[in-house]
Amino acid sequence: MAIATVGAVVLDCPDPRALAGFYAELLGGRVEAQSDEWVDLKGSEGAPLAFQAAPGHVPPQWPASGASQQFHLDLTVEDLDKAEAQVLALGAKPLDAEDRSRTWRVYADPAGHPFCLCAC
Repeated sequence: MAIATVGAVVLDCPDPRALAGFYAELLGGRVEAQSDEWVDLKGSEGAPLAFQAAPGHVPPQWPASGASQQFHLDLTVEDLDKAEAQVLALGAKPLDAEDRSRTWRVYADPAGHPFCLCAC
């Protein structure tokens, strides 16, 4: 029997409203600000996401040879090339996306958190 369920995956960032907007465009849903320090993404599929202001936020490094990447999101897509063009237009940065033979590619969101686009 489970002790708990996931309430939300919370990402620290310098601008919660802006990062929530990025993920709303990427995953669907709507941005609901609880305050300037906390914003929820509501109505998207999967685990709930929330965004928390973190003054002095330092993005994780990729690859993380000397520092922890902390976590990353795996996001399933039907067409990697199409999804790549869309996330880059939203402000994502490629981290490890050159190998087109793989079924996944790594990007950073505008606050520097790594995420993977994975072919379904």
